[in-house]
Amino acid sequence: MRLRELFTNLNKAQDLEIKGINTDSKLISRGEIFVAIKGAEQDGHKFIKDAIKNGAVCVVKQKDIFVAKDIDLKKTTVINVADTRKAISELAAKYYDYPSEKLKVIGVTGTNGKTTITYLIESILEEAGYPTGLIGTINYKFKHMVLPSINTTPGALEMQAFLAKMAKEKLKYCVMEVSSHSLEQERVRDVNFHIAIFTNLTQDHLDYHHSLEEYFTAKAKLFTNLNPKAYAAVNIDDPYSSRLLKMTKARKITFGFSKKSQIRAKNNNLSIQGSDFQILTPKGRLSIQTGLIGRHNIYNILAAVSVGFIEGINFSIIKRGIEKIDRVAGRMEAINQGQKFGVFVDYAHTEDALKNVISSLKEFHKGKIIVVFGCGGQRDTTKRPKMGKLVSRLADYFIITNDNPRREDPQKIIKDILKGIKTKNYDIILDRAKAIEKAIKMAKDKDTVLIAGKGHETSQILKDKSLAFDDREVTRRILNCLR
Repeated sequence: MRLRELFTNLNKAQDLEIKGINTDSKLISRGEIFVAIKGAEQDGHKFIKDAIKNGAVCVVKQKDIFVAKDIDLKKTTVINVADTRKAISELAAKYYDYPSEKLKVIGVTGTNGKTTITYLIESILEEAGYPTGLIGTINYKFKHMVLPSINTTPGALEMQAFLAKMAKEKLKYCVMEVSSHSLEQERVRDVNFHIAIFTNLTQDHLDYHHSLEEYFTAKAKLFTNLNPKAYAAVNIDDPYSSRLLKMTKARKITFGFSKKSQIRAKNNNLSIQGSDFQILTPKGRLSIQTGLIGRHNIYNILAAVSVGFIEGINFSIIKRGIEKIDRVAGRMEAINQGQKFGVFVDYAHTEDALKNVISSLKEFHKGKIIVVFGCGGQRDTTKRPKMGKLVSRLADYFIITNDNPRREDPQKIIKDILKGIKTKNYDIILDRAKAIEKAIKMAKDKDTVLIAGKGHETSQILKDKSLAFDDREVTRRILNCLR
C-alpha cells in the first residue's frame, strides 16, 4: 500500500510504500508507519526515536506535542494530526479496507452481562448457520482459532486486523463486547456496527471516568455513532435507557420485564437448576428453558433474543441457540465435586453484579451464604466500601481477600472495603487460596459458597509479578482434598 492511499495532500517525496502500521516502537519493522499514542501511563511520542531506529519510514504524531530535540526527523516523513487516537482508528480501517462493512458487527456494552450476552448471540447465529466471530473478555475466536483476551475490546489496529481476518474467512457476523475504555479511547470509532446493545449502567471504572455521568457518556458513544440503518437494542428497565434512546439515530428495539418493552419476559420460574419462562415479541412468543441461573440472566437472554428477532431468525432456532448455553466460564459457574453444599465462582466485581448473584443464590438456597471477595488494586476506590456494605448485608458470613492488588498495597484495599462494614460476620485472609479453603471448610449441608471477583481469570496480578491462579481449579483441589 502507498502512503497516499492513507493520507491526502502529500507531495511526491512523501509518497512511500507502506508495509504496515504499528503503535509499539519495539515491534516496528522496516517500512512501517509509527503512530505515537499518548496513553494513561506511557506517551508514544517519547519513543519516536526508537521507532525510527527500528525502521519506521513515517511517524504520525499529535501536532500539539513536541518531540525531543535530538531526534532527526529530516529523513522521515512526519504527519501531524489533531488526535492520534482518532487517526489510528481511521488509518487501521483504511489499511485493512474497511472490514466491518463486509460482515455484520454486533456490539454489546453496559456494566454487567456483556460476556454472557455475546456467547448467547454467537450460539443463536451459529445455530442459524451463520459463521460468527467473537471478541470479548474471555477470548477472541473465529472458525477454529481461539486467542486469549488481552483487553475486553482490542486496540483499533488489532480490532481492524481481527475483523479483516473474519471477513477473509467469509464469516457473516462478529459479536463483540465494547468496553467504556474502548469507546473513550476511540478504538471502535471506525467500526460500522449493525446492532448495538445496551445492558445496564451501574458504578464501575470511576478511577478512569471520574463520574457516573462521564461513564454514561462514554457508553453512549456506541449509540450516537450508529447510522440510521443500524439497530439499537436497549434494556428499557434501566434508568439510563430513555436518554440513550433519544440520543441515537438508529432503529430502536427494547427488551426487559416492563410491559413497554417489545421483547418481554413473562411467567418466570427461577430455580437453582436454571430458569423457565416465556418471551413475548411483536411476532409471537417462545418458551425458554435454560441452565443459566437468576433474573439477571433472563435480561441477558432477552438481549440475545432481540438480535435474533432483528435478524429474522426462526423462533425455534433462537430457542435452540439459547438453550445450548447452560454455562459461561466464570459466570455463576457451579463447582461440583460431590460435596453436599453449593459452590459457585463468579466474575462479579461491582456492587450491582454482587447484588444480582448473591440475591439469586439466597432465593434458591435455605442454608447460609458464605462469600469470598476482594477488590482490584489501582481501580475505582469509591466502589470498595459500597461492595463491603452490600456483602455484609446480604451474606451470612464473608471473607475479604486479595483480588488482583496490582501495585497497590493490599492492606489499603482492605481498609477501603472495611469503611462500608458495620457488622462482625467476617474474616480477613489476604492469601486467596487460604480464604477459599476456610469458606469451604465452614460450609455445611445446604449452605452455599460464592467465590466472587475473578471468574474465568487464570492468573493473579501482584506488585511485581503475575501468578497462575484460577478460582475454579483452586476450589476443585480443595474440595477433592476434603473428600
